[in-house]
Amino acid sequence: MKKIVFFIMGLVALMACQEQKQQQQAGYIVQVSLGGWHSPDYTAEQIIGRLDTVSRLIPVQKVIIGWSQDKEIYRQVGAYLHDKDIRMLLWLPVFAETEEVCDNSPAVDLWGQVPANYDLAAGEGFRFNCPSDPQNIANIVAIYDSLFSDCGFDGVFLDRIRTQSFVSGVSGVLNCGCPLCVERFAKEGVDIATVKAAYEAQGDLFFDVNGYEMTEGFSFVNPLASAFFKAKGRVVSTSVATVADSLRSRGLEVGMDLYAPFMASFVGQDYAILAKHADFIKPMLYRQTFAPAGMGFEYDLLRKALPKADGYPDLKMNETFLHVQLEAMASYPCGKYPGIEINYREGIVPTSPEYVSESLKAVLSHGFDGAVLSWNIMEAPLSHLKKL
Repeated sequence: MKKIVFFIMGLVALMACQEQKQQQQAGYIVQVSLGGWHSPDYTAEQIIGRLDTVSRLIPVQKVIIGWSQDKEIYRQVGAYLHDKDIRMLLWLPVFAETEEVCDNSPAVDLWGQVPANYDLAAGEGFRFNCPSDPQNIANIVAIYDSLFSDCGFDGVFLDRIRTQSFVSGVSGVLNCGCPLCVERFAKEGVDIATVKAAYEAQGDLFFDVNGYEMTEGFSFVNPLASAFFKAKGRVVSTSVATVADSLRSRGLEVGMDLYAPFMASFVGQDYAILAKHADFIKPMLYRQTFAPAGMGFEYDLLRKALPKADGYPDLKMNETFLHVQLEAMASYPCGKYPGIEINYREGIVPTSPEYVSESLKAVLSHGFDGAVLSWNIMEAPLSHLKKL
């Protein structure tokens, strides 16, 4: 009897050790949102104080911070982080939010109109620029070189690497249709005039789907719709790759902010391309976010924009669906840190400690490198963190 008891005790200890080892191996990336380009929302002292509290609760590997132009904040925060062997990455928007610091050519829909923007907060208008204009691409690297290269960053985290979404209705996803993009689509074998004519003839039915593939997303009934969105993924993602490669050539680690796999093709994100040019990806698996990039939020906008389209069932943003999205990102050749929202804002991000715990447990069960605690650790209730 004693042998059985000792065996069970040993087995329990072994299981606990394995679970502890998994938790120790998985690390967290936290994000510090400073607001827009001007007037940072926090001081260096406030940021360091919060990071010190957080790092005592959970293992922090990297901190993503930006995108204020206040260099002194980064220098002070960087000195603190590097003393603790934590890497600091610049939060850098690519195809949106840069209007205040450089001149860009805007993205337009297939009819040449600029889609409506989404004003969530000051400094985050979600106004998107053309992904094909070489000057737009060069601007991003120039922003890093001129404003941030002497601040002590170990890497960059590329945000807004997409087109507009269904936030702007159909106009948001049927773009960019400027002459430069029309030419690039043609090289991908897609004639934009034909796509436009097909949508004008079919309306919502142009978007009909007959299934969903874990790695490919929705399967369109119309081959032209399928060809358009595959080409769009290559057009947008190869431009992102150009930015990433340029920054990596400077010795910087590169992370990427991505839509959840099931919605990525609509905004021009081709995971297979992007993962080859990133050190890690952060799919935004936000189930409790009622704002751009929230999974349920974006899917509801799709269904509202396409009320007559067939093949889009009611989806429950539950733990089962989370596992489907986690599995869809499993095979890509880079680090994988799914993004789970941990900050709280009534009506926009109504998270709870239980929600955070459930989400992170699901992430760790897939054996990924860790998770990104999104999208502002400064607004994260400590009760959420203590559950981890």
